[in-house]
Amino acid sequence: MTKYIIDANLPYYFSIWKSDFFIHVFDINENMTDNEKFEYAIKNNLTIITKDTDFSTKVLFQDKPKVIHLKIGNMKIQELYSFLNKNWDEIIKVSDSHKLTNVYIDRIEGIE
Repeated sequence: MTKYIIDANLPYYFSIWKSDFFIHVFDINENMTDNEKFEYAIKNNLTIITKDTDFSTKVLFQDKPKVIHLKIGNMKIQELYSFLNKNWDEIIKVSDSHKLTNVYIDRIEGIE
């Protein structure tokens, strides 16, 4: 049961995303536009995980899909993996009850 779609701007090979709950855009169509990703997420009831501001702006005007927006700047792959691994449970907890979850280095904010 897939629950999350990982945007193209995030690494494909992350062990925390290697389960049936996650699908990477590259596994669907690496040339998908942002609108196609958004519609795919709505149709399949998926939460978008991205670093792209466009999704978090768009979701404010709609009920679906949910978006987890990583606003953490540029990190080396290992730093990003460590950060997500450390904070993933809290990110998911906030996302479960909010349509937009903004993830910063020092905090996680949910917006309804």
